[in-house]
Amino acid sequence: MQVKPFQVEEWMNEYEMDAVYNIAETCVDSLTLEELIRLSDEPEAFFGELAKMKLTYGHIEGSPNFRSLVAGLYKTVKPENVIAMNGAIGANFLLLYSLVEPGDEVISVHPTYQQLYSVPESFGADVKLLKLLPENGFYPDLDELRSLVSPKTKLICINNPNNPSGALMGEEMLREIVEIARSVDAYLLCDEVYRGLHQDPEVVIPSIADLYEKGISTGSLSKVFSLAGLRLGWIAAPADVIKECLKHRDYNTISCGMIDDVLAVHALKNYDKIMERNLGIVRTNLQILDEWVKQEPRVSYVKPQAGTTAMLKIEMDMPSKDFCIDLFKTTGAFLTPGSCFDMEGYVRIGYACGTEVLRQGLAKVSEYLRAHQ
Repeated sequence: MQVKPFQVEEWMNEYEMDAVYNIAETCVDSLTLEELIRLSDEPEAFFGELAKMKLTYGHIEGSPNFRSLVAGLYKTVKPENVIAMNGAIGANFLLLYSLVEPGDEVISVHPTYQQLYSVPESFGADVKLLKLLPENGFYPDLDELRSLVSPKTKLICINNPNNPSGALMGEEMLREIVEIARSVDAYLLCDEVYRGLHQDPEVVIPSIADLYEKGISTGSLSKVFSLAGLRLGWIAAPADVIKECLKHRDYNTISCGMIDDVLAVHALKNYDKIMERNLGIVRTNLQILDEWVKQEPRVSYVKPQAGTTAMLKIEMDMPSKDFCIDLFKTTGAFLTPGSCFDMEGYVRIGYACGTEVLRQGLAKVSEYLRAHQ
């Protein structure tokens, strides 16, 4: 298996821990363990029960409580159609590892999380990219998708809301994509790790798992729940996919952590409280980012509708990686180069960090731009 370097992860691994103003992070500002536990009516009792836990493997597929609560995030998904995995990255990998064989045809949107197209390529699939263009609002061209599918298409990969652009496909577009997938009997994977983080409070977007009999949703506690440190995600899929995933999972996972599961259950039970906090952060912070973009003559963007990230087009005389490295070294402000997404001339910002971190980070970017006119 030959796999391409995971550009965005390598970038984050090299620089993130030393950032002074981390405006590249894609999670909503992380909760502390104490903040999570204090969502309980009796936090001390919760800690007491946690201390008594015997650290066995636990429930191999995820605890019944976890699977039931995750199923409750969907309209039609049953607990038996949910598998716990080590984050959405583990969920996506297991799904691709279980379904994709050499010679299969896979279609993936681009730009998106590189895993969705580089992993199937490494398994020997013929991967076709469906370009998401800024001039089209980073929405897929469905006529192009129709031209790309064929009787050989095994899997179509989409991401909603989209990382890195923050574009959000509505129900009508999703249903059209479902019909395209159905026309060639293809599975349809939607990475939904940012699901629910909408700017418009009136918008309701269904999961692909609720729209299509061969629809597969992956999600996690990392982005929407601000709990990346739990390393817990899931696959929600039809029974035949779950069966195949479990067969492959035995070789690389066994089970996720018991403590992670217990804390995840606690978070899921307090979904409304966490979402109220996190929607407040992403909506407040996007207003700050939007005002900043309007005031920066060398910066423009397609304003995101959901999620935690946006692609900023910056008029600059250097490659995006060089720009981000020099910005980081001279100001401490940390962004992700567009080259990680094959989008030179852009940088990705994660605007769901602490509000003051965002303000200070953007001020440092402005300072840098003024110094390099």
